[in-house]
Amino acid sequence: MQPRVYTPAMQGKGEFDGGKIKEQKPIGFSGEGSVIKRVGPLFYWAWGTSSEEAIIGLHPHEGFEIMTYVVEGLSSHKDTMGTDSAVGAGGVQIMQTGAGVSHQEKLSPNTEFFQIWFEPYLEEAMLRQPVYHQYEHADFPQQSHAAGYKVKTVIGSGAPIELVADAEMWDVEVSEGTKYEHTVPAGYTLTALAIRGQGVWGEAGAAKHPLPFHHQDFIVGYADSDTTVEITNSNEGILRLILIKVPTTVSYPLQPKR
Repeated sequence: MQPRVYTPAMQGKGEFDGGKIKEQKPIGFSGEGSVIKRVGPLFYWAWGTSSEEAIIGLHPHEGFEIMTYVVEGLSSHKDTMGTDSAVGAGGVQIMQTGAGVSHQEKLSPNTEFFQIWFEPYLEEAMLRQPVYHQYEHADFPQQSHAAGYKVKTVIGSGAPIELVADAEMWDVEVSEGTKYEHTVPAGYTLTALAIRGQGVWGEAGAAKHPLPFHHQDFIVGYADSDTTVEITNSNEGILRLILIKVPTTVSYPLQPKR
């Protein structure tokens, strides 16, 4: 594995509602400043915060599977399927946009959230009816390990979200002085966003020097062979990472970035 760290300066930026919502974009659209434009079917990833109540007006989507994951605060959602709902910290709103749907979003003050797009085979996806699902924090498998870390499975084994695109996602907290291990199969890429704290990225049994990373850094590791990644929190406080694993390549054509 050849992991690389992308600092905030190498990620994109965006804003909505006159700057009430500001976003750091590990994976952005063309022209937004992100060095990484996509990772396999992981098409877009924005990390946003709202300084006050803010609204993103009605706008359309089609084909993509679009997730809003709330870290803090409250996210409200309305769409042309008749949905009118809100979810709090740890919850997820997900649209499989299919043949097309329009939605609008409202965020409470001091909301922290992710919006993440996954890309299935769009030619097939756009033949399906759009659907919306919402899940609360308690709906997801959560494990606290005696070794000193916690893992919440957002997409993957035991989690309620079912995507067409091949993807798994975890919310991981690592205590000071603790190491977390994550196995990445050959042909897959593990991405990680450090939303709290800092740490070191290494590989089990590898002679390579461990790679340090800091708060807000985005790490991308492509696995040519089965690899166990070792993530160590050697600093004070909690290290919190959002991990997403996707195939490095897929067997269907992917949408050019616009």
